[in-house]
Amino acid sequence: MSLINEQDAAAIREQLAASIERPVQLALFVSTQSCAYCTLTRELAEGLCALHTDLTLAVYDLQADAELAALLGVDKAPALVVLGGAEGQDHGIRFYGIPSGYEFASLLEAIRMVGSDQIELQPATRAFLAELSAPLHLQVFVTPSCPYCPRAVALAHRLAYASPYITADAVEVTAFPELGARYHVMGVPRTMIDEQVAVEGAAPEGLLLAKLVDAQRMATSIGSSIG
Repeated sequence: MSLINEQDAAAIREQLAASIERPVQLALFVSTQSCAYCTLTRELAEGLCALHTDLTLAVYDLQADAELAALLGVDKAPALVVLGGAEGQDHGIRFYGIPSGYEFASLLEAIRMVGSDQIELQPATRAFLAELSAPLHLQVFVTPSCPYCPRAVALAHRLAYASPYITADAVEVTAFPELGARYHVMGVPRTMIDEQVAVEGAAPEGLLLAKLVDAQRMATSIGSSIG
């Protein structure tokens, strides 16, 4: 039984038909080891992929498919990786935990972006990304009941899509409380950049760009001191 009711399915089917212009694959990593949300996440992904022929699902086991998981940088389950094109190109877009509630909209937006190959970013952001030559990792901590979280997630995913050096994770913090404790997540959304720079709330693009610049400078400084 699909977790998506008939009324919502009709609206989502129409939305996907208008936005998907090339194949999109959801790579789902599950685990038999302490994964409370894996079954529900799989059911949600299966129901969603049934709504468009160019949206497909591939399911992997985090332990049995450890080589692929390592290649994609997936280290926990459930995890959804949004891949684009017939070749299944990785754009650094990740969801950890079940993308339910408001985060289902974030998943639909990621599919739209990858399926249409269209993003909107400010010129200053594009200029920064064009000069980027070292990896940056964004973790956006969210909850399903947070109405502001999708904005933070969508912006992080746009950055990842626009640059091969950025990976952006939407992390459902109630599914991974140990990460919430590690990064002192007291409210959501909260974005961590390279485990060094924190951004509170659904920051506008200009503010997030400034934080990315700060993170890059810190990484450069640390690298120089080590060297």
